[in-house]
Amino acid sequence: MLAAAELGWIDGIMMSYNYRLMVKDKMKRAVDACMKAGIGLTAMKTQAAFTANFYASIGSETDSALQMTESFMKEGYTAEQAKLKVVWENPHIASICSAMPNMTILQANAAAAMNKEKLSAQHRHLLDQYACRTSPGYCAGCADICESAVDYRIPISDILRCSMYHFGYGDREKALDLFRTLPMDMKTNCLKTDFSAAESRCPQKIQIGRLLKTTIEEFA
Repeated sequence: MLAAAELGWIDGIMMSYNYRLMVKDKMKRAVDACMKAGIGLTAMKTQAAFTANFYASIGSETDSALQMTESFMKEGYTAEQAKLKVVWENPHIASICSAMPNMTILQANAAAAMNKEKLSAQHRHLLDQYACRTSPGYCAGCADICESAVDYRIPISDILRCSMYHFGYGDREKALDLFRTLPMDMKTNCLKTDFSAAESRCPQKIQIGRLLKTTIEEFA
């Protein structure tokens, strides 16, 4: 996004943007740069779904998840709707691209879009707290950081993306379609690879080795 803002011929960008990423200083600078360059921004991946069976390692629900959900429900909307609202409240975001595979989600998203009540400071704090507590279950897509630690022999980000589609969004078909495009020797290479260096570099503190092997065993 920062590079695009300097080109002078980019009209719009669709990027991952959610309650986890929007608070990062680098993302804030990128959004400001695009705004000054007149680039329209469309947010995607606004729900920031988990990779692999992350909840298996921390229980089905964290205390912060329960607290957040109960607090939002008292205000008349769900945690999923709140995640959309916090993105919409940034005036620099022109629109949201959100998957709506059924009428229930479509109606929920429409209701969130028409609800003009702003999130309170307390609710924003709950989202920040929840993002921090669950960050080891979210791949931010910064593949160069982890994949360079294993000499780019393993497509870490792509495998975690498969995991996200299946475990986070419940879309096994899309996960399998992506998984089938990955190198055939990936499973063998993954089992032989020490991911400790990649894990130490990961800004999200993801247990990369464990999650990759879990995902490969699920689809292979």
